[in-house]
Amino acid sequence: MLNVYEWRTDRLVRLDEAAGHDTSCWIDLVSPTPAEVAALEAMTGIEIPSRDDMDDVEPSARFYAENGAVFMIASVVTDLETPDPVKLPVTFILKDGRLVTVRYGQPRSFRFFVTRAMGKPNEKLASGEAIFMGLVEAVVDRYADALEAKGVELDAISRLIFRKRDPKAMESHNLQMVIRDIGRAGDFLALIRESLSNLQRLMAYHSAVSGAKTGGKADREARQMVRLIQRDAAGLGELSVSMSTKVTFLMDATLGLINLEQNQIIKIFSVASVALLPPTLIASIYGMNFEIMPELKWQYGYPLAVGAMVLSAALPYLYFRKKRWL
Repeated sequence: MLNVYEWRTDRLVRLDEAAGHDTSCWIDLVSPTPAEVAALEAMTGIEIPSRDDMDDVEPSARFYAENGAVFMIASVVTDLETPDPVKLPVTFILKDGRLVTVRYGQPRSFRFFVTRAMGKPNEKLASGEAIFMGLVEAVVDRYADALEAKGVELDAISRLIFRKRDPKAMESHNLQMVIRDIGRAGDFLALIRESLSNLQRLMAYHSAVSGAKTGGKADREARQMVRLIQRDAAGLGELSVSMSTKVTFLMDATLGLINLEQNQIIKIFSVASVALLPPTLIASIYGMNFEIMPELKWQYGYPLAVGAMVLSAALPYLYFRKKRWL
């Protein structure tokens, strides 16, 4: 799908596909077909990277300049509200004041940016470079909201582990669910941290290229915007690292609780087996089939044997309770 936008007066306007694209400042290519890619290459003179090219991890394959165009490929995490977020490569291409983006998904941050830019007057988005920085800022803002929500979720897990007094809440099957949630949180934070690191490199490369093009005299407001995005990305990266440390701690604590619960079960079985040893011994002695046994003809032999077994089981039990082993 091909989305073309033009800046008119004070806001972003989407152009009809049949209209000319000469005045466009942003061309957004979403899951493009080969025909759409060929048409865009013919119109802009830009060789659009393929999906395989966008998946390359080498910095030289993600940030480069070619035929007067600057190519920057970022890793954007989508589906942040779902249990299984996805990392999506997005290509930003700047050439002659126009921005071209190529993506194979629908990050919510892009939709938020388009809605805001088309509805709210803003004179700061009148160029492709400004739209590029606005999109990156929207992605960073989206990460900030997602990290805030994940922090609330981790706090709830922490309360469940350390402050919950309901014994049923600490059953092993509930703790297994907690481990699953903690593991997903760890995967989520790893994706966010990787994406933020990539965005920092992307902005550093963009700043270097822009400075080289203008002889080191880039627009002050644009440079301030770049520094702001880099600072926000760095701060969120540090936050994700601290949250990852908390995830590791919660995982260790949960595994420790499971081990304690298992040890408690084993201890109960061990104590029960020790308490039942004396009754078993008495039953074994009086269960022998010898003809000559002193107590064989006792009238009260059976109740005395049963009483001895009960007493021999009760005494160890009371002793263990006094020692708080049970």
